[in-house]
Amino acid sequence: MKREKNIERLKQNNSFFDVIVIGGGATGLGTALEASSRGYKTLLLEQHDFAKGTSSRSTKLVHGGVRYLQQGNISLVLEALHERGLLRQNAPHLVFNQSFIVPVYDWWSGPFYGIGLKMYDMLAGRLGLGPSKLISREETLKLIPNVEPEGLRGGVIYYDGQFDDSRLAINLAQSITDKDGIVLNYFKVTELLKTNSMVSGVKATDMESGEEYQLFARAVVNATGVFTDDILKLDDPNAAQLVTPSQGVHLILDKDFLPGNSAIMVPQTDDGRVLFAVPWHDKVVVGTTDTEVHKATLEPRALEEEVEFILTHAKRYMQKDPSRKDVKSVFAGLRPLVKPSEDKGTAAVSRDHFLTSSKSGLITITGGKWTTYRRMGEDTIDKAEQIAGFEHKESITHSMRIHGWLKQVDKADKLYLYGSDSIGIKRLAEENRSLSDKLSDSLPYIKAEVVWHVREEMARSVEDVLARRTRALLLDAEASIKMAPVVAHIMAEELNKTPAWETEQTEQYIKLAKEYILH
Repeated sequence: MKREKNIERLKQNNSFFDVIVIGGGATGLGTALEASSRGYKTLLLEQHDFAKGTSSRSTKLVHGGVRYLQQGNISLVLEALHERGLLRQNAPHLVFNQSFIVPVYDWWSGPFYGIGLKMYDMLAGRLGLGPSKLISREETLKLIPNVEPEGLRGGVIYYDGQFDDSRLAINLAQSITDKDGIVLNYFKVTELLKTNSMVSGVKATDMESGEEYQLFARAVVNATGVFTDDILKLDDPNAAQLVTPSQGVHLILDKDFLPGNSAIMVPQTDDGRVLFAVPWHDKVVVGTTDTEVHKATLEPRALEEEVEFILTHAKRYMQKDPSRKDVKSVFAGLRPLVKPSEDKGTAAVSRDHFLTSSKSGLITITGGKWTTYRRMGEDTIDKAEQIAGFEHKESITHSMRIHGWLKQVDKADKLYLYGSDSIGIKRLAEENRSLSDKLSDSLPYIKAEVVWHVREEMARSVEDVLARRTRALLLDAEASIKMAPVVAHIMAEELNKTPAWETEQTEQYIKLAKEYILH
């Protein structure tokens, strides 16, 4: 997957496509993969980098949604559990079974949550990951040694999925390329083209070269997440607001705050949310919050009260209390929730996806969540077939292996997340021994990975590598800052950039990463 080659293919196509997808997050990538796998000539355009926004800032769970079960949204839970099972099969190098424990402190909580989670198992059917059950106080303490022991009666254990969100996004982009689709990052849509009042393409700018393109398609899809309304305004300046962004914040702690392999799930926080503490890449992800925001940005920032909210709740359930100085990184993401007709708090707004088309034929898909990205793509291309008058083609993504597919991975191998691509990275390190050097003493990444990111994964900046191709920024922001100059130097050599570019990239990255550190 090479950017220069994709631009060359764009020009060879005479700028005409069956489907153009705007947006390179989970929804856009899922939609473009659905289109390309059905044989449609497909182009995906992303204004920044793949998964730059919401799609790299999730709780890292592929789950049915225990909270949606509490809310009575059975149809969403059923759909999500089904998709969870498919994703586990289609990307086994990235999606893993994760045990979760609900610590029980009241006599009635065990049976109450036990019954609810049995229903969760039942809804998953044959795609379930393991049966839930009540466990004793002793078992709970053994599985989550740092859980608050005072008043603990026992726990309920259940199973869900866990994944690496931006790594899956990159693999989806590669899968689209494998199916002859074209994906381009740093390609901003600036205008919708119309023929006889119907959307017939887009005007877009290559943000690297400044070159402008007029690109035509029989179907254009707006899959821009929290920026959905910006594209709707390009179609109709008077379009009503569709999306209400909601901010979710996560903190990263060292592994000693959650020893063992099980996660903690707190089913009821003060604002009615679910709180998770989940092992991830030898750290712990704790979150999340639900705060309505009024303006979508590419780099949302955690509010002070959100950080305190998470720390306060974590302390209630952890014997060793985390403090601000223990936080390795803090990151915020914006959920593209569909604006409700009546005034509800964002925590109560549905997480179902929303699919619509305008009078001019612009197709918009928004809402939803990572777990259901494939189903969102399927529904969207079904709609595109109707709008564009294509003859219907059956979806094949239910059982389609995602790029990098590898059934058995060894988590002791630090390159396991690359799946079958790990062979290529190891070959680079063998051919040039210096590339086997680590980039940091505290994180597992090696120099060969950076070369691979540039050559095969369309990484264009230090941020692309340290935030999304690796997860260094999220795992340890301070450590990632120390890695930045080396990464910039390797990238400059690969991209044939100047020392001035190296310096600029390093400075830009350090400025960004400092915002992920609590002061």
